[in-house]
Amino acid sequence: MGYPLWAYVLVMAGVTYLIRMLPLALFQRKLRSRWIKSFLFYVPYAVLAAMTIPAALESTSSAASAALGLVVAAVLAWRGTGLLGVALAGCAAVYAAEFLLGLWR
Repeated sequence: MGYPLWAYVLVMAGVTYLIRMLPLALFQRKLRSRWIKSFLFYVPYAVLAAMTIPAALESTSSAASAALGLVVAAVLAWRGTGLLGVALAGCAAVYAAEFLLGLWR
């Protein structure tokens, strides 16, 4: 038998607080290095890509349809299409590719 639920919640609250508080405690001066500033600027995008791209490529029955949907969504996002349009076009591309691959087999 495990610990009570409140113990898990308390530990996770502490961990979350430490992750958010440590940078404030460690970096009390303003960052002057352009390299560190640019590195920290791109960290959220890199983490988002690292979490999203593998999930998108493994979400369909075929890697080819997943890659096509990802490419369509990336191109439309790059061109400035809104989130809903990107999501719908990516899904449509995956469905079309899955349908064509199903006919081919």
